Amino acid sequence: MSAIEPPHVLDNPALASLTGPHAHFAERRGRVLRYPVDVSPWLALPDEPDAADWADLAALAGPGAEVPLPGFRGELPAGWELTLQIEGVQFVDDGLAAAPEPEAVRLGPADVPEILDLIARTQPGPFEARTIELGTYLGIRRGGALIALAGERLHPPGWTEISAVCTDPAFRGEGLATRLILAVAHGIRERGETPFLHTSAGNTNAIRLYESLGFRLRRRTAFLAARVPERLGEGRESVPVA
Repeated sequence: MSAIEPPHVLDNPALASLTGPHAHFAERRGRVLRYPVDVSPWLALPDEPDAADWADLAALAGPGAEVPLPGFRGELPAGWELTLQIEGVQFVDDGLAAAPEPEAVRLGPADVPEILDLIARTQPGPFEARTIELGTYLGIRRGGALIALAGERLHPPGWTEISAVCTDPAFRGEGLATRLILAVAHGIRERGETPFLHTSAGNTNAIRLYESLGFRLRRRTAFLAARVPERLGEGRESVPVA
């Protein structure tokens, strides 16, 4: 009989991050961990959450709150409402030509207003007031204005996620996203770690780019969100999640 493979840290990357290199960010109740809401919406359930874990998550988030459940497959408890379900993919470095980018500048807290403006116009995914604290963020400026961005988010042991990849629509087609991805990847590799990233399974343009750069599909996942019941114990039936 073949041995059962142990879970990989990228199977539950938020949990691996918040119990590893990002433990200093972790807000915990029982076995449930999350980032402060002004840092990142990502939170981490155990691999097989039980009733006590769902109760802890409800208490941590608060009645009626919407919480992300990245990668969750199973059944929501009674009274929980599924509010978002997007199929996603996870890619890992499989031969990136990582290299520094001479035009890139490191971004810091003073750049956050400009970052938030660019994020709002390009919608690469969540970015909060303190997301900049998660790792290195690089940008490219033209005429003093921030026109492209990429950086680091989740940090499981030995791995770092590339995130917030975006370019001002007026400057697309110049390969800025590619250059920043490779520059961020270079910094990750310099630490002896491996880059990975997530995107929507329907984002075919991004997937083609990532594969052309040397990323390999590791697994399919999902980006879910659910609403905590206004009163715990509401509802009679569990909600299946495909």
